[in-house]
Order: sequence, then structure tokens, then C-alpha cells
Amino acid sequence: MPRILYTAFDVVPSPKGASTHILHNIRGLVNGQFDVHLVTPNDGVLPTEDVIEGARVTRISQDLSQNFLARATHFGKAVFNYLALHHEYDVAHYRNIWDGLAIAQNKKRFGYKTLFEVNGLPSIELKYHYPGIDSELLTKIKEQEIATLHLSDAIICPSNVTRDYIASLGLPLKLVTVIPNGVSPSDFSASPLPSREGRIPTLLYIGTLADWQGLEVVVKALPKILEQRAVRLHIVGRGRSRQRKFLAKQIRKLGVEESVIVQPAVPHHEIPALIASADICVAPLGFNDRNVTQGACPIKVLEYMAGGRPLLASNLPIVRELAREDVDALLFSPNDPDDLAKQALTLLDDLELSKRLADSASERVLTKFTWHESQKKLLKVYGKLLNAPNCR
Repeated sequence: MPRILYTAFDVVPSPKGASTHILHNIRGLVNGQFDVHLVTPNDGVLPTEDVIEGARVTRISQDLSQNFLARATHFGKAVFNYLALHHEYDVAHYRNIWDGLAIAQNKKRFGYKTLFEVNGLPSIELKYHYPGIDSELLTKIKEQEIATLHLSDAIICPSNVTRDYIASLGLPLKLVTVIPNGVSPSDFSASPLPSREGRIPTLLYIGTLADWQGLEVVVKALPKILEQRAVRLHIVGRGRSRQRKFLAKQIRKLGVEESVIVQPAVPHHEIPALIASADICVAPLGFNDRNVTQGACPIKVLEYMAGGRPLLASNLPIVRELAREDVDALLFSPNDPDDLAKQALTLLDDLELSKRLADSASERVLTKFTWHESQKKLLKVYGKLLNAPNCR
């Protein structure tokens, strides 16, 4: 049975999409007869040693009073120190550069093959979480990303946009496999769209409050929608103190407090019910390098579609890879609250259109974008990797 070291600088389990992705990857690998050892940071609550989805889990302690980079560096060193004492792995599978660079640099020394799972690159993403981060530091981080990519034997990523960005850094396309995120059909039972007569419809947003998510555009569009229709905006997600304060200030400034509900992130198993409670689901991803250059595969879009509710999303390539415009969703110009309001009113005024889009989206995602399909693609990558004669 091939032995896999899977490292991730993400708390698992947690409400974040990264955790959902990791858990489904583990399930696919364990079902594919791989012996999986997941190493992640500890949040101070979860046990140090655990078993999840049939995989052994080791959680590395961290000092939560330290900043992100200090914690990431500590995690990387701890993973490498462990690996230096345990040489039993056939594949080292990593999701970040913090431990990935050292793992890739030592693959011949320790005798494993390497797989880099690229979901987000810190040289692009960190500035959205830490707006004052030094540009020279980001340049050094990008150099480490490029080195890790070139040293990896195989690379997987969730979208064609991400693949093309990786290729632009000098990687041959044959090394990069696109494996989109997915949904579990058993989690979703699409209920019929209810009539909107005699009640206030709900627009739902689920996700982080990070700047690149474009949530500000939805809030700015809300007064324009309210001029013509009573509606409620329900925001569910986690955010840093700075992001929560900015959102609250924006809501007050626009005078829409009575029409907005903001609540913290919920466990993943509660998401289907949240979606079922909505009339329209919104993915307002901003036009920025995180979404347009690096790319992603927003799980929220897939889950909205699976939940049988009409999707209103930014007209970006990463969205069009998942949902067809005017077939599975209405798309609006990114960063444009006027166009968002216009498209939202179109859906609110046309229940039949909403039903048609929702039904088409649900059928599409439940046949093309399931975690089972993603797991099959991952197992193919592992098969090729293990059967390849030599590491790069």
C-alpha cells in the first residue's frame, strides 16, 4: 500500500473550503488503497493525534499570538524535521510553499515523489489579508513559489485559469492537471423554489469576508434593489476584525441595517439548509489578480448550483468554467453594483427564469462537478506519478 504524506497549513476540520477540499481528497486516496498521513496545524482545541476519513492525522502546535508568516515558517520547519526522521513515504503531497519547498528540495535524499496542490499562492493572496505587507517580501515569496513548482514532480490545480498562470511561470502544461472542486450529491436535495408572494425574498452570500470576494459590491447594490423590491441580504462567513468592521461601517453608511443579516461561519453540514432558505445565491467575486490571474474554483458557486437556487455571479473566467451564462446563472460585470442590482431584480421579478436557471445548474453540477469525479482524477495523477521511472 503506497504511503502518502499530505501536508496542509490549514486547520482540519473547519468551516473553510480548504478543509472541505482536503477531507474529500483524503477520502478518495484512502478509498483508492493509499495509506495517508495528514499533517496540519493545531488550533489549540483539536487533538494532536487523530484519525479522519481513515487517515492518520498529526496536528502541529502553533503559537496563535504570532503573525501568519511566523506560524507558517514554524509549521514548515516542524514538517521537515519530522520528515527527516521518517523516510517511509512514497509521495509527499503539499499545498503550500512553507513546507513544500524544503520537501521538494530533499525528494531524492529521502526517496519520495512530490505533488504540489496549488489552490492559492501567497505572493498573490497575502496582500488581501495583510494590506500593508512589504512588496519585497512578496517578491521573495514568489521566488520560492516558482522554485517549488519547478522542483515538483506533478502539479494539480482547480481551474484552467490557475493552470495557465502556472504555465506562465515556465512550467510545461503536461505537468499540470486541472482537478476542479466538487460537491457531494447526497448533501443536497434541491427543493422547489417557493413563491415570493407575501414574504421578503433573501439574497444569500456564504464565504469569507476577504477583499477579493467582492462582498462590498453586493452591499453597494442593495439600496438600488431596495428602491424597487423589498429584499433581505443574508451574509454568512468568517473574517478578520478589520474586514468585519469595514463591512459593518459600509452597511451603516448605506442605511441598510434593517435589510442585512450577518452571521459567523457555520459547520459545513449546515450549508445545504442555508442555501435552501435563500431565493438567490450570490458570488460577487472581484476583478483582481487573485481571481483573474491566479484563478480558483469557488466551492460556493458549486454548492449554490447543487442546492437548486438561482446563481447570480461575477462574469469571470473562473465562474464561466463552472456555470454557463444565461443557462445556469445570470452573470454581472465584476465590481459593478448597478449591473448586480439589475440582474438581481431580473431574477426577483421572474420566478420562471429563476427556476429554469436553478434546475439547469443543479443538473450540471451534480453530473459534472462532484467530489467523486475529482477523486478519480486525483487517483489518476497518483497512478502516473508512482509509475513514472524518475523524479524530475
